[in-house]
Amino acid sequence: MVRSDARENRARILAAAREALAADGSTSMNQIGQRAGVGAGTLYRNFPTREALVLAVYQDEVARITGTVPDLLARMPPLEALRHWTMDLIEAMRRKHGLGEALGPGAHQAISEQSYGPVIAAITQLLDAGKKDESIRLDADPGDFLQLTGALWRAASSPEDRTPHMLALILDGLRPHR
Repeated sequence: MVRSDARENRARILAAAREALAADGSTSMNQIGQRAGVGAGTLYRNFPTREALVLAVYQDEVARITGTVPDLLARMPPLEALRHWTMDLIEAMRRKHGLGEALGPGAHQAISEQSYGPVIAAITQLLDAGKKDESIRLDADPGDFLQLTGALWRAASSPEDRTPHMLALILDGLRPHR
C-alpha cells in the first residue's frame, strides 16, 4: 500500500513533467523536481531515469484519455462522444510530440506498444455504442479509425486549424448508408 503523500508526490511529479516536457523536451530531471516541489531522492525513487518518467507521463495521459469514454457516452450520443474524445486524443498527441524529444527510438516503440491496446479498446467502445444505436455503420473498424485520425494530430494547427473540419469528414464517413 502506498502512502497518500507518496501518491501525491508522484502525481505532482507527473504533472510537472507533462507541462515542462511539452514546453521544452530538454527540461532536466532536476528542473522537473524543482517544479514539482520534491527533492532529488523523491524524484529518482519514483522515476529512476528520465526515460522512465517520460514513459509514465505517456501512460498517465493514455489512461486519462481512455478513461473518459464512459462519461462521454453517458452525457452524449455516441457519434458526438466520438468527436469529443477524438479531439482530446488529437490534442494529447500534439503534446506528445514535445515529449518525444526526450525519448530514444526504443522508448518510442514501447509507448506505441503500450498505448495501442487501450486506445483501440476506447475506440471500440465508442464505435460499438454507435453501432448499437445505428448512428455508426456496422463495418466501422477501430484500427481504420485510428489510422485515419492519425493524420489529424500531425496536421498543422495554425494559422487556421482545419482539424475539426477534417474530423467531421471522417465522422460523416462512419454514418450508415440509408
